[in-house]
Amino acid sequence: MAKFSRTWWGDRFIQALEEFTDENRLKRGRSYARGGKVLNFEIDKNEIVAQVQGSINPYFGVYTVPLYCTEIKLTPIPKTKWKEVISKLSSKASVVSRLLLNEVPENIEDTFAELGLNLLPHSKKDFKTSCSCPDYANPCKHIAGVYYLVASQLDRDPFLLFELRGLSKTELQEKLAASPLGKALSSQFNTEEIPIETSTSLYPKLEKKIITQKPTSKEFWLGKKRLPQTIEVANQSGVSAILVKKQGDYPAFWNKDNSFIAAMEELYDRVKGKNQNLM
Repeated sequence: MAKFSRTWWGDRFIQALEEFTDENRLKRGRSYARGGKVLNFEIDKNEIVAQVQGSINPYFGVYTVPLYCTEIKLTPIPKTKWKEVISKLSSKASVVSRLLLNEVPENIEDTFAELGLNLLPHSKKDFKTSCSCPDYANPCKHIAGVYYLVASQLDRDPFLLFELRGLSKTELQEKLAASPLGKALSSQFNTEEIPIETSTSLYPKLEKKIITQKPTSKEFWLGKKRLPQTIEVANQSGVSAILVKKQGDYPAFWNKDNSFIAAMEELYDRVKGKNQNLM
């Protein structure tokens, strides 16, 4: 059975709902999400609005397929608190670099916890949900179905977490890029475009150099300095892979369950170490 989320943040997003929702309604919600019962949903700031197709149930007097309106609101973080969060995030180079590369660090919740906040929803108080269905329970199966699909959407765009909490991705990255650490890192991320120069030849032009002192035949063939008898193996260096990491763990073209960045890092390591035993 396919999971609704392939990322740690998507899994935690789902866990928050599962902690306070009836298991039977969760099961029906997963069925609704997989069966295409959630006809559409829109995310605007911290609010998710969806239309969910219900079921015919003559016992309750429902003889035609009903359509229910479902709303999920996440409690936004106040702007004053966001300033404190940005200040904390801006002091950590590893966090700033990954956020500017469109990644969400696994330890990002630690920064929020230091301020008594949380980015991911933790309990029922982080939600306000409503549905036009007759079910007395809240959340109902329709709300659960929408929630599971939103978790899948978070896999593709983890910065929706920030938007649902009251801060857009653009605003977050602009504020981080304006910090001292952000300015230093941004200069490395932004690659300058090199202008294309036309060439009249496929080969580099030859340059004449005047040799004041002619080498002897021995120097010509062997060189003035002897080559070292042994070659030291260079230490392994990290691969920044900025262009790869800018795509995030699950870019649009990547349909596999494993992380795209993890797959590329494994490939780079294999290529780097391929011929080391020959040296």
